[in-house]
Amino acid sequence: MDQLQWENENPDAKIHRLKSETKKKHLYIFEGLAKQGNLTLLNEIYIELYITEGGNGEISNEHEIKRIEKTLKTAAGATIPIKCNEIFRALPGQGKPIRTVLTKGVAGIGKTVSVQKFILDWAEGKENQDVQLIFPLPFRELNLMKDKKLSLSDLLYIFFPDTKEMEISSDKYKVLFIFDGLDEISDQSLADRIISHLKSSRSLYIMCHIPVFCWISAAVLEKMLSQAESGEIPKTLTQMYTHFLMAQINIKDMKYNEKKDKDKEMIFKLGKLAYEQLEKGNLIFYEEDLRECGIDVTEASVYSGLCTQIFREEFGLYQGKVFCFVHLSIQEHLAALYVHLFFHNGGKNVLVVGEAKESDINVILKCAADKTLESKNGHLDLFLRFLMGLSMESNQALLDRFLMKRKIFPQDTVKTINYLKEILKTCCPEMSVLLFHCLNELNDHSLYDEIQRYMTLGKVKEIQSQELGLALMYILMTSDEQFDEFELRKYGRSDRILNWLQPVIKLSTKAWLHDCNITESGCLTLSTLLSSLSNVREMDLSHNNLQDSGVEILSSLPRKFLENCGVTEAGCVYLSKALSSNPSHLRVLDLSCNDIGDSGVKHLCASLVKVQLLNVFNRLNNCNITHKSCIALAKILQTPSNLKKLSLSENKLQDSGVMLFSIGLHHPHCKLETLRLDKCEITEKCCTALASALSLKTSSLTDLDLSINDLQDSGVKKLCLGLQSPHCKLEKLRLSKCKVTHEGVTALTEALKSNPSHLKELDLLENDLEESDLNVNKHSSF
Repeated sequence: MDQLQWENENPDAKIHRLKSETKKKHLYIFEGLAKQGNLTLLNEIYIELYITEGGNGEISNEHEIKRIEKTLKTAAGATIPIKCNEIFRALPGQGKPIRTVLTKGVAGIGKTVSVQKFILDWAEGKENQDVQLIFPLPFRELNLMKDKKLSLSDLLYIFFPDTKEMEISSDKYKVLFIFDGLDEISDQSLADRIISHLKSSRSLYIMCHIPVFCWISAAVLEKMLSQAESGEIPKTLTQMYTHFLMAQINIKDMKYNEKKDKDKEMIFKLGKLAYEQLEKGNLIFYEEDLRECGIDVTEASVYSGLCTQIFREEFGLYQGKVFCFVHLSIQEHLAALYVHLFFHNGGKNVLVVGEAKESDINVILKCAADKTLESKNGHLDLFLRFLMGLSMESNQALLDRFLMKRKIFPQDTVKTINYLKEILKTCCPEMSVLLFHCLNELNDHSLYDEIQRYMTLGKVKEIQSQELGLALMYILMTSDEQFDEFELRKYGRSDRILNWLQPVIKLSTKAWLHDCNITESGCLTLSTLLSSLSNVREMDLSHNNLQDSGVEILSSLPRKFLENCGVTEAGCVYLSKALSSNPSHLRVLDLSCNDIGDSGVKHLCASLVKVQLLNVFNRLNNCNITHKSCIALAKILQTPSNLKKLSLSENKLQDSGVMLFSIGLHHPHCKLETLRLDKCEITEKCCTALASALSLKTSSLTDLDLSINDLQDSGVKKLCLGLQSPHCKLEKLRLSKCKVTHEGVTALTEALKSNPSHLKELDLLENDLEESDLNVNKHSSF
């Protein structure tokens, strides 16, 4: 039997051959290398990507730079890192095996390379050997076949001919389908200088989380910071990318002895392609896209050969060519350069729909700003920053050989700066981040410097204008500080400062907004914040005059600290409705010091029992509750739940209320460990019911506060019947201001002798005691 016949009859041989071919295709990496044709073994340069499980399932339409800025602020403790080769392994608590994995991340961050590493480790027999077959299917190649109708088997046969007659769809094989694509510096001191320079500019440092930008920065700064070349070191994105572009063109001219007049034509055509495809949201281009920009396929191949670090031509597993820029940011830079050159060399505004019209640079920049700010997904954000930066003299000097007719004067730049500052007066905080980046490209730091003066003088709370408030937000957003917990009071106490700083608040997991003069208006801001992609899981809004209308707006918040917020029965109705529609989100509810009354408690208890979400109700201090609420509260304790803490302090429950509540304490489902009944107008009459609950075998109470009640010695004696029970688990007992005398302490001493093992803390402050009574602890274990 010859080799071919044996392989045709032996499926294992085909699998081995497919695995071997897969290994060859994924062994080397081309991406981001300084010299075309230098293949590098993936295993030699691969760095494990920081992958985390989770996310809220929403797909973000934000520009990648915005997402990077936010990711940098997210606390590392809020995420679970996973190794690339373990993405299909179930995490603790996940019962079912993982069948589908979606990876999200900004363009160029390393998703494709991680996939390549995953495939290579499998092909080399290192990882995931329970999978027999892996089929990588890049979307850019599938798009070439979008007009064809094929079965999965037929599609696989086109890309992987060895799969013919293998019965891939049977249960014989465990198959994985992968759909992808919806230079070291040896001089350490030079590397340190480059890193130091990048860190000095926050706008550049943020970009360093994209590997391609690191490569671009190294290519530019390695040369400029060495003795071989001098000049102004790039401090903005536009300067960095323009230096990179010109360096690549110079390398091309020297290598191929090209005439410089051809560079202009090439850059103009590539810029047109970049701009038109950016407007459409395309990162991958096909032959028809190139033809629409006056580039034929032969010309495109020449461009990809001459400018290998800017433009790429690729051949798919299937037939046909696809084209792309090395990275989206390079496409955005070239798109901006195209618009800039169109103005400089023709005086026309290509941004105007229809025939380009005569314009001056201010009109073009204003038009670009308006167009970008109208975009819902921010796909033109970086393009706008580049366009603003290209109007600066430092970048025009670099591009001098491409510019023909016009000169941009400083007063033109001033007009644009003033226009951006005018927008800042009325724009939303999220939008303002882009405007500050643009001002940075225009070398205007006036608002930034003014805020720094406020901060130096400790007068941040005195900021009045929106422009300065948003500048404060921008400084916080671009600082090194992480806001796992954010306290608004450090910066001001008003709805206005809340609105200005909402992008920073959104990045925190805990937002402390207590006593910040927030009203219903501020609740609208918070509602918008919470309905978008937000990290906030806990928010303290205590001591703000939110009223019921504010509570209605914030009813979806998982952890509600609403102490002294002017909530009434109506607010409880809103909370009840929110619980009924989405019961799973609520974790904590604190309504202390609100006049919700018995009716409000009944509404909430009914909803909590109905949806079986009973562990959230922990603080209802001073809520104008009477004995009428205690039946509903007892029902909570009688329902299976994990409610362990409940504070009912400063309510007029009286003896009748506590006795009704104790019915719940006696129920075997009751898991309550901490109960606060201080200042509830109770007497010795209810102490028998409490003692009975303490002596139950099923009792979980470990902390009981009965302070500031008229219990007297008679009440303490009744409690002692529970304390001396071997089933009593009480560790803390507070009886301050309860009119206890020596007689009561004597009873306590005897009870604790009978059951000395549990009680660790006894509070008898402000009672009419004798000096000897203070030694009660000598007769017990605490």
